[in-house]
Amino acid sequence: MEFEEIYKIYWDRIFRLCMGFVNDYDAAQDLAQETFIIVWQKLEAFRNESAIGTWIFRIASNNCLRQIEKQKRFPKSDLSIHLLEEKQTSLEPQIQFLYKCIAELPETERIIISLELEDVKQAEIAKIVGLSEANVRVKIHRIKEKLTQKFKENGQQ
Repeated sequence: MEFEEIYKIYWDRIFRLCMGFVNDYDAAQDLAQETFIIVWQKLEAFRNESAIGTWIFRIASNNCLRQIEKQKRFPKSDLSIHLLEEKQTSLEPQIQFLYKCIAELPETERIIISLELEDVKQAEIAKIVGLSEANVRVKIHRIKEKLTQKFKENGQQ
């Protein structure tokens, strides 16, 4: 598969995965772009030991986790209250709230639910996160319960 085709097929899915991690439009775009730079650089080394989508999601997940670790080491200074996030306002309020809730989950849960939302098969999710399929199923169920509870608490439908 050529890079351009991979990019067209996976860009939106990788972007949404990154959004689930950072809940910031610009940061998610940067992370998705960095992911595809890595994919482009390492595509020739891909050994077909897993599906290409699994490989790409693994790269994206690792990239997001590295970014989160960097942010923990170098906390952002508080931005001015007068700066507005204009790009996220285009998202529906419920979707914004969902991204916010996902971003608050522990890292592994963030990966799992973001991949589940992208219709990645549970067997592939298990490979990406290094858990058994049964454990992934249980975690997905529990994560959905957590998110449902947050929506109920917030008055969302």
